[in-house]
Amino acid sequence: MSISRRFFLSGASMAALSACVGPEFEAGREVDEGGFGNPSMNNHLVQTGQIDATRVLQERFAREVPDRVNFAFDSAQLDAEARAILRRQAHWINQFPEVRFRVYGHTDLVGSDAYNNRLGRRRAEAVVQFLAQNGVSRRRVEGVVSRGRTQPVVQTPGPERANRRTVTQVTGFVRRHPTVMNGRYAEIVHREYVGSATRIHGQIVSPD
Repeated sequence: MSISRRFFLSGASMAALSACVGPEFEAGREVDEGGFGNPSMNNHLVQTGQIDATRVLQERFAREVPDRVNFAFDSAQLDAEARAILRRQAHWINQFPEVRFRVYGHTDLVGSDAYNNRLGRRRAEAVVQFLAQNGVSRRRVEGVVSRGRTQPVVQTPGPERANRRTVTQVTGFVRRHPTVMNGRYAEIVHREYVGSATRIHGQIVSPD
């Protein structure tokens, strides 16, 4: 396990548990989750390969931002809702420059396999392009994959919006990323840690 992964997962444990902290708690109190030693045990399990770090990060990504967007019938155009979701994805992705992603395109069950494979790829490409326009390096999106109509959310032969989607997933880490230990990542972890003590009655107060 590299130093960058150890730092990343320590920060992930702190940030993922900060959402429900009230003003009566000091910064970082929630890191323990009420179970003594849990964060240290989690990091130990990741470092020894007993927990898949990529899976842990994908679960965090899907928990903190929507990991999918939907499309109109026979379309790869991003509507206003999709663009809003992808801006949130881009913001999350840009905070963690050492993480890699892949975008999967899906369709509903209407039409031929060949046509739906092409449509799924067009949808994935539209998402990658939008993420790039919002600051995500294309080198960190490993590629686009079309699942076509092979993995429906809802089993129906007719048009179904839930099936017409893309899914953004964590696939691993950028090797030897130059910014991981230059202070930028530590700044992100510090901001999330301090933020855990500035949430007052559902409002976030930016620290000075």
